[in-house]
Amino acid sequence: MEQDLNQFVQAILIASDPAQSSLHQQALQYLTAVQQNSSAWRLALAVFVEPGPSGGRKHPPHARFYALRVLDEFLDNRFEPLDDDTFETIRQSLLNYIQSEYLYGPAEADASFLRNKFAHTLTLFFLCTYIDKWPTFFTDFFALIHPPESTSQTTFNPHVSLLLFHILLEISGEVADQLIKAARPFSEQRHARDARVRDAVRDRDAARINEAVLTIVADGVERMTRLRKEGTAPTSERELDQAIEVVDYGVRTFASYVGWIDINLTVTRDTVPLLFTLLSDPSLPIRLATALALTRIVAKGLKEPGDKLQLIKVLSLGQVLEALEEKTRSEQKGRGSDTDEGEESYREALGKLLNVLGLELCKLTDDCPDEGIRSEAGQLLNQILPVMLRFLADEYDDTCSTVFPFLQTVLLSYKRQRKSSSEPLDPTKRSFLSSLLGVILEKLKWDEESDPEDMDEDDKAAFEDLRKELRTFMDSTLMIDPELVTEAVRTLALNTLTAYQNGVALKWNDAELAVYLVYTFGEINKSGGKGRAAFCQAPAVQKDKRKETDYSEYPLTSHGEMLYALVQSGISAYPHKTVQMQFFETVARYGDFFKVRKECIMPTLQAMLDARGLHSPESSTRSRVYYLFYRFIREDRNEITPDVSVSLLEGIRDLLVIQVELPELENPDSQDILQEAVSAPTIFDSQLYLFEAVGTLISLLQKTPDQAAALLLSFVRPLLDELSASLQAVKGPNDVLAILKVHHIIMALGNIAKGFPEYPNPVPEGYTAPPLDVFREVGQAILVCLEAMNVFRVVRDATRFAFARILATTGSAVAPLIPTLMANLLAHFEPTELIDFMNFIGLSIHKLQEDMLDVLDQLVGPLSAHINGILAQPVTGTDDQVTHVDTKRAYLGLLNSIISSKLHTVFISDRNKAQLENLLESMLQLAEDPSDPTSEKAAFSFFGRCVTAWAEPPKAPGDQQVLPGFERFIYERVVPTAFAVLSLPQFNIKDGQIVVVLQEIANFLQTVSKTRGQEAFDFLVNIFLPSQNWPQTTAVEFATKMRELDPKAFRKYFTDFVRASRAGS
Repeated sequence: MEQDLNQFVQAILIASDPAQSSLHQQALQYLTAVQQNSSAWRLALAVFVEPGPSGGRKHPPHARFYALRVLDEFLDNRFEPLDDDTFETIRQSLLNYIQSEYLYGPAEADASFLRNKFAHTLTLFFLCTYIDKWPTFFTDFFALIHPPESTSQTTFNPHVSLLLFHILLEISGEVADQLIKAARPFSEQRHARDARVRDAVRDRDAARINEAVLTIVADGVERMTRLRKEGTAPTSERELDQAIEVVDYGVRTFASYVGWIDINLTVTRDTVPLLFTLLSDPSLPIRLATALALTRIVAKGLKEPGDKLQLIKVLSLGQVLEALEEKTRSEQKGRGSDTDEGEESYREALGKLLNVLGLELCKLTDDCPDEGIRSEAGQLLNQILPVMLRFLADEYDDTCSTVFPFLQTVLLSYKRQRKSSSEPLDPTKRSFLSSLLGVILEKLKWDEESDPEDMDEDDKAAFEDLRKELRTFMDSTLMIDPELVTEAVRTLALNTLTAYQNGVALKWNDAELAVYLVYTFGEINKSGGKGRAAFCQAPAVQKDKRKETDYSEYPLTSHGEMLYALVQSGISAYPHKTVQMQFFETVARYGDFFKVRKECIMPTLQAMLDARGLHSPESSTRSRVYYLFYRFIREDRNEITPDVSVSLLEGIRDLLVIQVELPELENPDSQDILQEAVSAPTIFDSQLYLFEAVGTLISLLQKTPDQAAALLLSFVRPLLDELSASLQAVKGPNDVLAILKVHHIIMALGNIAKGFPEYPNPVPEGYTAPPLDVFREVGQAILVCLEAMNVFRVVRDATRFAFARILATTGSAVAPLIPTLMANLLAHFEPTELIDFMNFIGLSIHKLQEDMLDVLDQLVGPLSAHINGILAQPVTGTDDQVTHVDTKRAYLGLLNSIISSKLHTVFISDRNKAQLENLLESMLQLAEDPSDPTSEKAAFSFFGRCVTAWAEPPKAPGDQQVLPGFERFIYERVVPTAFAVLSLPQFNIKDGQIVVVLQEIANFLQTVSKTRGQEAFDFLVNIFLPSQNWPQTTAVEFATKMRELDPKAFRKYFTDFVRASRAGS
C-alpha cells in the first residue's frame, strides 16, 4: 500500500508539471488507469488524510487536491448505498481528519484552497449516506463545534464552525439552488435523491441546524462587539477578523437555507432583531450577507397571502430600508467624487431587497382575492414608493436598475387599473407618477463629467441601454396619463431651448437632454399622428394636394412645437459635439416636420453644411452627417427649391474627393487585399450617401434640363477623368490602390444615378427625362474599365451595382451597352457572384423589356447549363448549403421573371428550344419535392405562367398557338404531378409552407382551366379524374368550382377539399 501511495503521489506531481515532458504522458496514463480501478478511492483517501511525521499532512497540497477530485468522482452521482466497510472507512477517516486538522490543528492554513474542496467532497459523501447510513451526520458534527474542556477556548471552535457553514452552503447549493441545478445535465435519479435529502433534512435536523447556525452567529456577534470595544491590539485584530469571518459565513449559510426550510424556524422574535442589527454592522461583508438573507426571506413562497402579509409586517422592512437609504445616501453625498465601490455595492443590495419587497406587495395588491389583505398591502406599498424613487435616482446605474422590475410591475398595475376604470387617476398615483417623471428626466441626462466622444464603448453602450429602459417607463407612464408626460417633456425641452436662445449659459448635458427629448418624443408618443399630422394640427388633405397646401397657418402639435424651438433656438451651435450630433440625428429623423414649417429647412441645412457637420474636422462626425444629410435631402427634396439645390451642391463639391484606404491584414498570405478593402468599413461607405444626395439635388432641376445636364456633367466629369487616369495606372494585380480607385469611382457614379427618381414605365405625358446623354457617357466609361479589368471581382461587382442604378434611372437609354456588359461580366466568373448576377438580369428584364430580348436569348442557355451544373454538385457544410439554396431560389426567380415578361419566347427560340425539354424536366423534379416548399411553389408558379404564355388557344382561324402541343405536356405530365404531390406522405398540410404550395397548385390548375376552357373541363371530368378513381359527381363538382370560382375562393375550396380528403383516407 505504501508503495502504491508513493507511486500515486509521484504520478500526480509529474502530471501537474508539463516541464517533465518525458514522463508527463506516462503519468497521465497511469492516473487514468488508477481512477478506473474500483478501489482508487482508498488510495485517494489515504493521500488526503495521512498525517506527517512531525504534525501536519504527509503529502503535498496539490497531490491532496487531486486526491479529493478522485474521491469526488467516486461519490458524485452515486445513487446506490455504499457497502458498510466503505462507508465506515470513509466516515471514520474524515471525522479523524476533522478532529486533528480543524479541532486541534491549523485548518489547512498553508493551503486554504483545500478547505472549500474538502467541504464539497464531504457534502457529496453526505448526499450518498445521510438518508440510510449516516442519519446522525449533523449530531456528530455539532459535537465537534463545542471545544473540548481541556482547551482554553470558551466559545465555539471557529475552524469547525466555518467548515460547518461551508458544508451547509454546499448542501443548499446541491439540493435547492436552481442556478446550479440548471447548469448541470438533468438526471431523474439525482433529482429524486436530492428531493429525498431535502425532505429528510427538514424532518430530522432543520431545527437543530438553524439553532446551531444562529447560536454561532450570535456568539460571533458578541465577540465582535467585545473586541471592537477593547481596541486594536494585534491579537484582538486577528480575533476580530476571525469573528467577522464566522458571522459573515454564518449569515450567508442562513441565507442559503431560508428558502427551503420552515419559515417559522428562520423568522422568530430572536432572528429579526439580530438580522436588523447586522444589516447596519460596520463590516461590509456582513451587511451584504444580511441583505441577501432578508431578500430571500421576503421572496420565500408561502401558500396563504395572509401569511405573506404577516411576514412582511413582522419584518417592518419599509421603515428600516427608508432609514438605511437615507443614511447611505447621506454618506454617498459626503464622499463627493470619491467612489467607495464596497459601500455602493451595499446600496445596491438594499435596492435589491426593496425591489423584492415591492414585488411581493404588488402580488398581494394585484392577485389576492381578499379585499382586506389587498388594502393593507396597498398601504405598505405606497409607503415604500418614495424610497423606490430615491433608489431609482441613485447616480450609480447598477443601484438605480435594481428597482426596475418593481417599478415596471407598479406601472403595469396602474395601466390595468386605467383600462378597467373610466374614473380620473387617483391623486396619490398621479403625484407618484409626477415624481417618477422628474427622476426619469434627471436620470436620462449624461453625467456632466463624462465625454461620450472619448469614453469606453461598453460604458457608452451601458448608458444607452439605461436610456432605453427609462424610456420604456416613460412609455408606460404616458399610457396611464398622456397629458402628464407630454407636458413634462414639452416643458423641460422648451424651457431649456428658450433659455439657450435667450443667452442663458447651459451645462452641456442639460442642452443634450433637451435635444434628446425632442428626438425620442416621437417614440414615446405612439398615439400621435403619422406624417405631417404628427407635427401640425391640420385637417386631412388628399395626397396629391399636400404639395399645394400651406401648412404654416395651422397650429403645431406638442412635438411640432419642440422641433420648431429646437431649430429656432440655434442649439445646433452649442459648442459640444454630442449636442450637435444629437441635433443632426433629430432633424434627420423627423423630415415631415419641415414640410409644415419650411422656414426651418435653411437653418438646418446651414448647420449640416458647416464645420459642425459635413465640414467637421473629425472624420467620425463627417461620416455620420454624410448619411444624415442624405436622409434629410431625400425626405424633404420636394421642399427644396432649385436655387437652394444648386447652392447645396456647390457647398458639398469639395467633399467628393475619393480617398482609398487599405486595411491591415491579419493573414496576408490567405486574404484577398481587394476583397478585404471593399468589405472593411471606411469613410467612403458614408461618402456614397453624399454622392446619392448629389443625384437627388441635381434631379430637382428637372424643369431646366440643360442646367441639370450641365450640373450633372460638372460632377461626373472629374470622376470620369480620375477613372481614366486610374485605369491607365493599373498594370497588373499588384496595383491595388489604382484598382480600388476604379472600384470606388464606379460605385460613386452608380450612387449619383441612384439619387435620381426611377424612370417611369409607361412614360407619362410631359415627362422630363434625366440627362440621358450624360448617363450614357458614364455607362460607356464604366464599360471601358470593365473590359480592361474584368479579371478583378471588385470591378465586376461595382459595375453590376452601378449599372443596376443607371438602368433604374434611365430605362432603355443604355440598352445598347447591355450586350457588352453581359459578355464582360461573364468573361470571368465566381460561383458566389451568380445570385447578384441573376438579380441584375431580373432588373434588366423589368427595365428594358424587349430591348433585353437578344441579350437574354444568347444568355439563357449557357447560364441555365452553368447553374444546373453548380446545383448538381454535392453540398458539403453549412455555407455550401446556404449558397446552394440561395442560388436555386435566385434561378427560379429569374425563370419566373422571364416567363411572366414579354421575353418568354427566348425559351422556345431557335437557339434555345432544344434545351426546353431539359428545363421542363428539371422544373417537374422540383414540383415533386415537398422537402423544399419554396422551390416547389416556384416550380408550379412557373408552369402556370408557361400555360398563360404558351398554351393560349388561337383566337382566330389561321392563327397558331405560341407553342403548339404544349397543352399535351401539361395534361400528361404536370397535372398528374400536381395531384400526385397531394398524396405524398411528406406533403404535410399542417405545415404553413406546404399550405402555400397547395394554394399555388390551386392557382396552376385554375390557370389551366381558364386558359384551355371546355377542353380542360372535359379532360378532368372524363379522362384524368376518373383514372384516379374519383366519383363522377365529385369530379364534375371539382371541375365546375375550378371554372366558376374566383381565384381566392377556389384556393380556399381546394385547400379545404384536400384537407378533408387527407383526413378521410
